[in-house]
Amino acid sequence: MNLVAHILGKLVNAAALLLAVLVLNFCLIHLAPGDPVQVIAGEMGGASAEVVAALRAKYGLDRTLFEQLMTYLHNVAGGDFGYSYYFNEPVLGLILQRLPATLYLAFSSLIAAVLVGTMLGVVSARRPNGLLSHGVTVLSLAGYAAPIFWTGLMLLLLFGSVWPILPVSGMADVVNPKTGFAYLLDVAKHLVLPSLTLALVFIAQYSRLARVNMIDVLSADYIRTARAKGLPETVVIVKHALRNMLIPIVTVVGLQFGNLFAGAVLVETVFSWPGMGRLVFDSILRRDYPTLMAVLFFSAMMVIAANIITDIVYRLIDPRIRAGAR
Repeated sequence: MNLVAHILGKLVNAAALLLAVLVLNFCLIHLAPGDPVQVIAGEMGGASAEVVAALRAKYGLDRTLFEQLMTYLHNVAGGDFGYSYYFNEPVLGLILQRLPATLYLAFSSLIAAVLVGTMLGVVSARRPNGLLSHGVTVLSLAGYAAPIFWTGLMLLLLFGSVWPILPVSGMADVVNPKTGFAYLLDVAKHLVLPSLTLALVFIAQYSRLARVNMIDVLSADYIRTARAKGLPETVVIVKHALRNMLIPIVTVVGLQFGNLFAGAVLVETVFSWPGMGRLVFDSILRRDYPTLMAVLFFSAMMVIAANIITDIVYRLIDPRIRAGAR
């Protein structure tokens, strides 16, 4: 019951935070330099004053900022995120069309980063002064220092020109489209390079974090007691040390979800991945206010959901939190 009440409280706070995000995004975007009507007129090759005025009236840009905000909040409450200035279709349809691709990229990168980074950190912590530990440290620093777009470009050149064994753009083969299981394999093949690019930075972070925390856990009294009982080293690591070492990693995963999405914007641009990151890039260039605000709203919603899930997992992993709640 305590967990249910805790989750309900989190959901109430999340709703208030999302409302604040809606208002703040609306105000900042509309107060930023640039006029979407002028962008539309420019792409039309120019427009008369009457056409410009008609466009402003069509999109409600002739009203005051407060009136626009109230209308926008009322529409969002009904599930209407507006009409895209540039793509000329409902924004919600654009989001739902692009969201799966971003989720594929984000979660595949996150899972790979957590698994590989944790494994490298645990292995290197077993012998902190060994050659493997130093190698993991060097690779982690290199992966963390390299910008995401540079890593993506290097992988694109490597597998697109030097060693062309993987597709370097898009989400699926448009020349020879596939169906069924063959389509899933094709998507997975296209996902390798974008996911690897995004995962490398976080592998570096998680491996360093896992190494430091595993070294600290292995020096604890209960680990020495477990070894003194004659338990196998595998049991000591997996059952006693790993669970406690995962607590800070789970915390960082939740906090880093926003950075994961920010990195996805760059990765999707480099590899022409048809996700929300690419949609953000196009919306900023075209001053497409409704699309940009909707993307930011859904991004905030995903980050908030990730933090709530992290908090729940944290309580399940650490029995001390459950005991404190009781």
